[in-house]
Amino acid sequence: MGRLTYLAVLTGCLLAAIWLEPVLRVNVLRRWRRLLLTLVPVVVVFAAWDAAAIAAGHWDFDPAQTTGILLPGRLPLDELLFFVVVPICTVLGFEAVRAVRTPPGQPRRPDGRWSAGDEPAGGVPAPVRDAR
Repeated sequence: MGRLTYLAVLTGCLLAAIWLEPVLRVNVLRRWRRLLLTLVPVVVVFAAWDAAAIAAGHWDFDPAQTTGILLPGRLPLDELLFFVVVPICTVLGFEAVRAVRTPPGQPRRPDGRWSAGDEPAGGVPAPVRDAR
């Protein structure tokens, strides 16, 4: 695979998780503002961390396995995409579990999901409006 190895792994991760959106109707992508609030801190902190580690000579990437596109701080584009794709996959997985499972001893909420601790007072999130 060579220069596309990192992108191939990221694509595989995304394909393994993205089906959860339509099949289990987890609405992660519909709630794009919430997803963006999750992604921005992760991307900023870890991109800065990687750039600092690269600058200090503690971290590098095999140019034979990345696209070769370097961003400021010599951060490969592939690595920045990692900081976007992996959190999206994680949130999709979390919301999928939340959609299908109620922990033992936990009362079911009216919408059939279990609490993750980020719900508004009263426990039931506002319905997701169709963006169409």
